[in-house]
Amino acid sequence: MTTALPMPPPQAPSLTSDGPSALGVRPLRALLQQARPYRFVLLGSLLLALAASAGGLVQPLVAQSVLDALADGTAVTGSLVLLGVLVVAGAVLTGIQSWWQQRTSEQVVRSIRRDLVFRLIRLKVAELDRRPPGDLIARVTSDSTLVQNAATQGLVMITNGSLTVVGAVVLMGTVHLGLLGVTLAVLLGTGALLGLILPRIREAVARAQVSVGAIGAALDRSLGAARTVKANGAESRETARAESAVQEAYEAGLTGAKYAALVQVLSGVAIQAAFLAVLGVGGALVASGDLDASQLIAFLLYVFYLASPIAALLGGLGMLQQGLGAIVRVEQVRALPAEDDVDLPEPADPRTARPAPAPPVEFDAVHFGYPGRGPALRGISFTVPGATRTALVGLSGAGKTTMFALLQRFYEPHAGAIRIGGQDIALMPRAEVRRRIAYVEQESPVMAGTLGDNLRYAATGATDEDIAEVLRLTRLDSLIARLPDGLDTEVGNRGVTLSGGERQRLAIARALLRRPEVLLLDEATAQLDASNEQALREAVDQAARRCTVILIAHRLSTVTDAEQIIVLEGGGIRAAGSHDDLVGADVLYRELAASQMLVPAVEDRPGGPGGAHAPGASAPPPPRRAL
Repeated sequence: MTTALPMPPPQAPSLTSDGPSALGVRPLRALLQQARPYRFVLLGSLLLALAASAGGLVQPLVAQSVLDALADGTAVTGSLVLLGVLVVAGAVLTGIQSWWQQRTSEQVVRSIRRDLVFRLIRLKVAELDRRPPGDLIARVTSDSTLVQNAATQGLVMITNGSLTVVGAVVLMGTVHLGLLGVTLAVLLGTGALLGLILPRIREAVARAQVSVGAIGAALDRSLGAARTVKANGAESRETARAESAVQEAYEAGLTGAKYAALVQVLSGVAIQAAFLAVLGVGGALVASGDLDASQLIAFLLYVFYLASPIAALLGGLGMLQQGLGAIVRVEQVRALPAEDDVDLPEPADPRTARPAPAPPVEFDAVHFGYPGRGPALRGISFTVPGATRTALVGLSGAGKTTMFALLQRFYEPHAGAIRIGGQDIALMPRAEVRRRIAYVEQESPVMAGTLGDNLRYAATGATDEDIAEVLRLTRLDSLIARLPDGLDTEVGNRGVTLSGGERQRLAIARALLRRPEVLLLDEATAQLDASNEQALREAVDQAARRCTVILIAHRLSTVTDAEQIIVLEGGGIRAAGSHDDLVGADVLYRELAASQMLVPAVEDRPGGPGGAHAPGASAPPPPRRAL
């Protein structure tokens, strides 16, 4: 088929900012939502903390009774035993509460990380294309830890500290209201200053976490292309890029540390100021006879005791501010569009299931464009008959790989339809579409692990006989025979221990092992020598007997015997036909073939510089060019 008449594609959707305001994230609500599944466990932890705090609150009163008994000459044994029991019980309860809280904290961060990992692996390709992996990884690691501390330990510390301070204030009021007024005046003045400082911690943490993500992105960029970096002597430039992010994280962390230190100073000053004020006023009251010495001592003990719950309260508030800064970044990931139809029940084993006939593949007036760029495909229409080979050829940027991406629903067309076996793939779950297709990428990526792991990556139930067959077809059997560990040989990170040709053959073997209905090959023989290229052509010919094969090729020698060759230019179909037809009918194809010495170079044919091309093609033939 030829292309439909061109029509302007709809505007590509704009990608919005992932900032907090764009998402409408309510940090405190989101943080509390993380703690909600563990609310009963956290409540139990809080009750243990309150029980320990209650024991501490009673201790000054017991100490006062001891002093009164000593002054009166009465027995103090019972009071001393009670005081000892309170001290030991408080320590035991604190230890139990700490363990319980830490366990809950680890459960919370496990849940957050599981959720983020699940989400990130299923993000749509368009989202992954525009976000550095290092930044996304940082959200799973460092940001989740800050949320963990805030959602568990921070909330318990704030609640326990607040209730303990309230309890201490009430009991201090029972000792002496005047001294309580002096204490509250000092503490409230300090609290007003702290209220201005704490939000600054959240801002500093948010900036620091963004910088941490930038560090991860910079390292992912350089380590992912380590050989390119080294070959171009770019170590210093890449180091400078990463160090810039490190410096930003340092400065933001330093700002946060400055405010945290200021909080500690103010809290310490508040307790000391309250102590001195109570000591001065209380001493005057004792001297005037309006206050007993035992009451003053008990009150001073309460002032000292306040240091611990106030520190817990302020520590919890600091954790809360850090968590509120980090939860926004976590929620940004949750708001990104993900593929929700890739987790379907496992299909029947293709080796035992009844073979499905090789389906036809149809593009029907397909338009597509990448965000921020011009149209990539303009009304593409053609049909690939089942159990045949169709090759896509053309200059770089013509839209060949884009068509493969649309066929696997990595992206969605802006207009038109793509069908496999007569079914519109937009109406099929992505899992079903991708189950029917095997794709050999141009880069032939290899996963870290063993050769056997890579072969069985999408065919976990493959037998040894199946593997031996694809190894023979791809001429990998001789490589496996030379390796001491055979299929258990580690291939290194991204298959670094394999040559480019070996990676390509491994990727093709992996695809054939799936027994797909549609096989997509993107420059699958670009790095092979002539002998292995011929072997792979024979393997593809055999595969075409049971599946539909679509190939992208710049080396026309690999596709001259394909049943159909489609010539693409500028996002449209220029011509379609067999190799012999196109050599005589389309100037661009003939130039491509002549540049690879498949046909002799000739001047333009009579009748115009473009020659003939498929009727209805979406792009007119350009004048003859030098290639």
